[in-house]
Amino acid sequence: MLVSRGQRLFARRCLGKAYFHPSHSVHKKVSKTFKLADIGEGITECEVLKWNVKTPAQVDHFDLLCEVQSDKASVEITSPYYGTVTELLVKEGEIAKVGQGLCKIEVEEDDTATEEATESSPTTPTPVPQSHPLVENPKEPESQSPPHKPARRPHPLDPNQAAKPTAPRSALLTDFDPETEAKTLATPSVRHFAREKGIPRLSQLYPGSGKRGRIEKSDVEAWLSKSKTPAVPIKPQAEENEMTVELGRTRWAMWKAMEQSLKIPHFGYSTTLDLTNLHNLLPIMNANIPIEYSPPKPSKYLPAVSPHSVLPGSMQNASVESDPTTHYEKLTYLPLLLKALARAMQEWPLFRSSIAPQSESDAGAKPNLVIRPHADIAIALSTPTGLYTPTIQRADTLTAYELMGALRRFSALGRTIPHGLTPKEMPKKGATITVSNVGAIGKGEFASPLLVPGGGVAIVAIGRAKWVRRVEDGEKRLEVGVSWSADHRVVEGAEMAAFTETWRKWVEEPGLWAAGGR
Repeated sequence: MLVSRGQRLFARRCLGKAYFHPSHSVHKKVSKTFKLADIGEGITECEVLKWNVKTPAQVDHFDLLCEVQSDKASVEITSPYYGTVTELLVKEGEIAKVGQGLCKIEVEEDDTATEEATESSPTTPTPVPQSHPLVENPKEPESQSPPHKPARRPHPLDPNQAAKPTAPRSALLTDFDPETEAKTLATPSVRHFAREKGIPRLSQLYPGSGKRGRIEKSDVEAWLSKSKTPAVPIKPQAEENEMTVELGRTRWAMWKAMEQSLKIPHFGYSTTLDLTNLHNLLPIMNANIPIEYSPPKPSKYLPAVSPHSVLPGSMQNASVESDPTTHYEKLTYLPLLLKALARAMQEWPLFRSSIAPQSESDAGAKPNLVIRPHADIAIALSTPTGLYTPTIQRADTLTAYELMGALRRFSALGRTIPHGLTPKEMPKKGATITVSNVGAIGKGEFASPLLVPGGGVAIVAIGRAKWVRRVEDGEKRLEVGVSWSADHRVVEGAEMAAFTETWRKWVEEPGLWAAGGR
């Protein structure tokens, strides 16, 4: 069968379009290194708490990658790319510096392949068979062989692996292997659980059942169940080895802050406040706590007389939405003292001020004070993971009930591991006065608190209240000791004493609150 010259030209034209089009578009895969960005507040490093993805994982824009914890709060890191996470560069529990790569994400980019750059396509068209007039389905080029995949590492608990010799329990409690300890991975909550059960070092349990030998809570429980006797903390004895413990991130931040406090000249002032009138007011206030802070117990019967009877039935039964972490059954003295302190701060702009931060170029220049319109009060909060200072913003605009709800919320967030405090509770600008309620823990009446840079112009420690009998008239009164430390570069001693007397006025005469509204 003969093939005409026109048919041969048409077949070549088809093959040319199939293999040699100059604008043939392909997708090129590029590996991007996602780095830890500067999250502000002077933070230079963060601890990776948890990875929310596993390699390889497909992620979209703004998908959650991991959670990191700085000295002040926990932050969620999201993906800036659409692609596949191929490698995690920082493990959970490790420290990442600002600018350091966190993971690698493989993304696709459009690329225009020219005729010379197309290596996988054939260089010559397939010859036209003489027995067919047209070539409609040319032979496709052979696909490249798949890339060689590296051999997968066996799981640490794979039974096919050679069993590693384990030491007896007595040796585990005393022998210390720095190499094993360095590669032992576990979340902070697992380490806290192990310490509570009397296990000082998690290297005793290495490798664990988690990824890359990570120690899980189930590994700790299994180890305890296999022990014949319950694990007990190591008692300090002369014949046993000492244990070296690395400071946690929060305690290390406190270490650095206390060193910086040595640069501030402190002025101390102590006195007592009479809480008798506040004590007599508490029963009335506790009997009228708003329902959003003390919800009533559910009942299938409506009251005979209701202030909401004018509303439709469905609205009468509707409950007030509130945050469960702000609920409480009774007020304490602290929110009332904070309310009086906020009132005193409104009369004294000096104690609503903070020192304006200076850059390196402003070194040696005269500093400035930033006076705020409202009273921002920080609360020294002791938590299982360390000391934090969340801030009650605009405290002068809040009632005593709202202040108590804020304190309950701070306490609930601080007790979680890791803590649940966010930049909302710990703003970058901080507060102008810090309050430490040391009397809630011990029986001490006075203290010597330290002021750190960025902590405002003063800090006060409130001691344990106690009943005393006055010498002049023999009357029994409830008194509490307060201890101030002020930045003597800004606050004069006479100003500190006069401000405390203003605070005393609002504490000892709570009837003034009714005249002043909120």
